[in-house]
Amino acid sequence: MSNENQKTLKGVAEIKQFFRENKTPIYFISATNFNLLGMDEWISNFKYITYIDSYEGLHPNLFSPRVEVPHEEFTSIEDISNYLLTHPEVTDYIASKTTDTEAGKALFLMFDEKSEKLAADLGLEVCFPAAELRTFLDNKVNTNRIAEKAGVACVPYVLSNVTSYQHLKAISKGLSDSLVVQSPFGDSGHTTFFISNEEEFNEHAEEIMAEEEVKIMKRINCYGTAIEACVTQHGTIVTPLMTELVGFKELTPYEGGWCGNEIYPNAFNADIREKAKIYTQRFGDQLKAEGYKGYFELDFLIDQDNGEIYLGELNPRVSGVSSLTNHAQFAMDDVPLFLFHMLEWMNIPYEIDVDEITNRWAEAASMDSWSQLVIKHTRDTLELATEAPKSGIWEMKKNGNIQFKKMNTHRQAVLGDNEAFFIQITQKGDYLYEGADLGILVLRGRLMSDDFEISSRAKRWIKSLRSNYKADMIDLGSLTEEELNELDSGFKML
Repeated sequence: MSNENQKTLKGVAEIKQFFRENKTPIYFISATNFNLLGMDEWISNFKYITYIDSYEGLHPNLFSPRVEVPHEEFTSIEDISNYLLTHPEVTDYIASKTTDTEAGKALFLMFDEKSEKLAADLGLEVCFPAAELRTFLDNKVNTNRIAEKAGVACVPYVLSNVTSYQHLKAISKGLSDSLVVQSPFGDSGHTTFFISNEEEFNEHAEEIMAEEEVKIMKRINCYGTAIEACVTQHGTIVTPLMTELVGFKELTPYEGGWCGNEIYPNAFNADIREKAKIYTQRFGDQLKAEGYKGYFELDFLIDQDNGEIYLGELNPRVSGVSSLTNHAQFAMDDVPLFLFHMLEWMNIPYEIDVDEITNRWAEAASMDSWSQLVIKHTRDTLELATEAPKSGIWEMKKNGNIQFKKMNTHRQAVLGDNEAFFIQITQKGDYLYEGADLGILVLRGRLMSDDFEISSRAKRWIKSLRSNYKADMIDLGSLTEEELNELDSGFKML
């Protein structure tokens, strides 16, 4: 869509004003609104269309179909996106906001070629690179090849198919006796395998050997980190490096599973922060050469033994840390990173100094401290939720118990260390199974020590939040084949 008559926006103030006056309908269509939480407060006519209404109808800019229509069992977030795009209530909702000149823009966490066609049928323009390109870039094997071209360091690795444990040992000779094997796609909790002997290999042999190519890495003693950026016509804007919570048994049943993040001033030493920034800029510039533009996230691994920083993986999209990035103090003072993504995809002419923004955002004075916990059902049980904690602000009492304080859709309503913002994912009437997402807890301050140990404060909040879920145990033998298939296809919603 051409914007020939649009004046060039000069600087952050004019960009902010442009989005306040936006008339184009923009829809984020996904399982929940978590990933782009709060964007409706920055962009006029920004609406969420979600499968799960975490707010019981009280969010002013969220639409969720009231009636479930027949559909095949969901096996991915893409399936949910496609279900929503064909739901009669959703198509009527979009039609009601369609103008004589345009239906609007569509945003997704995950989508595929079918989503692109369904969106086009509704007159919506998808504001992300094509699904085919995103799938290519999302492949963990391809990510390493792109990193090589960009000059970004990776953990020592080989890329290969695997036919047996003996074959794995032969092709990984020179890495280490302890390996990490990753499938090309999937949630790290499900598709990252830690292998140091044949017994551990045999546990995952079927999945590993089914792939045409996997990434085989030296296992290092590392800290996980995350960083987000945006490829623009003026260069790659980079946000500060944040910590990552990985594999904590209080939060996730998966050894390598992501379960939260912290953002705070001067996280890590200056050398690591600078190297992460440079690597991210290089990677973004290479993404641009591959035909990509807009928002992306990188995971970096910091080797505790030698202090080196290595690329972990790429998410060519908004991600699970986007809500932290787009609500940090630097975003509140200027504009959220996501607005630069929208400028690129709305073809709005604008002028900015990428280095000036990136450097200003990196300053400690531009940072405040926030953390988020992604809480999963960690027990190997099947239960049916009879009560679930509401989304909104919760308050912890001196005895460690928590109580619901008020409904709110913004984390900034959290006033102190004794309060938290909770986003409900699993609801009353939903199954609780191993790995199911219960919800996200957002708090001020840090939840880990400098040694990446989870804090007693975090543990109190997790325990108290879990106590507000009530559930009945379910006998697997009582379930229909359809219900069993639904549980088998459980996937990460965030």
